[in-house]
Amino acid sequence: MLTIPCRLCPLRRHALFVPFTDEELAFMERFKQGELVAAAGSTILLEGSSSPQLFTVLSGQGVRSKTLPDGRRQVLNFLFPGDFVGLQAGLLGEMKHSVEARTPMMLCVFDRSSLWRLFRASPARAYDLTWIAAVEEHFLGETVASLGQRDATERVAWALLRIWTRLRAIGLSEDGGAVPFPFRQQDLADALGLSLVHTNKTLARLRALGLVRWSEGRLHVSDPRRLAEMGHTDLERPERRPLM
Repeated sequence: MLTIPCRLCPLRRHALFVPFTDEELAFMERFKQGELVAAAGSTILLEGSSSPQLFTVLSGQGVRSKTLPDGRRQVLNFLFPGDFVGLQAGLLGEMKHSVEARTPMMLCVFDRSSLWRLFRASPARAYDLTWIAAVEEHFLGETVASLGQRDATERVAWALLRIWTRLRAIGLSEDGGAVPFPFRQQDLADALGLSLVHTNKTLARLRALGLVRWSEGRLHVSDPRRLAEMGHTDLERPERRPLM
């Protein structure tokens, strides 16, 4: 399989991602080791493991989750193209959560042992890595606030709007405005701290209001502004982000 050079990366054409300088592009082409193809349902990183590799999602979607001692699962967030994966193991020595592919995925592969070279040789790229870590922390904080303060309808409205706007920003909007969202209702329930029954009823209510349709792996938001109001969040484009 041919490796896609960073200069030809299809993600770079999207306005969501901050453009590389010539120096950053040259560094990333040296930093990248190859590509990994993961089948749907496969585990990319396992909680408790120490992976020698770091990844950027080039295509496909996945899920980050943590398993409790009694077997219950908490979905931390969903993975979309452009997301960086494995930084936790790179800095802490082992993964504190698992990463699973929900569709066939292609990932750019980086050698974890080269992480410190990135900090030494490319301060701008190291800053981008710090920014990514800070945004993940902010998202988790926003999720905790949602679980603690939003009711079920508000949680689902907030989550679906965030997902829909992010997928549109990376060019995955289809005819009619739908985006691919190939997850199960149980995944959304686990992410939002709801039961499957409660999640199903909430989705039915949003569908009856003409705000959301989610079926056969496609998510369509009919009235983003009203959905934002219901989720007590702002309707805005996702913040531009660095691409590793």
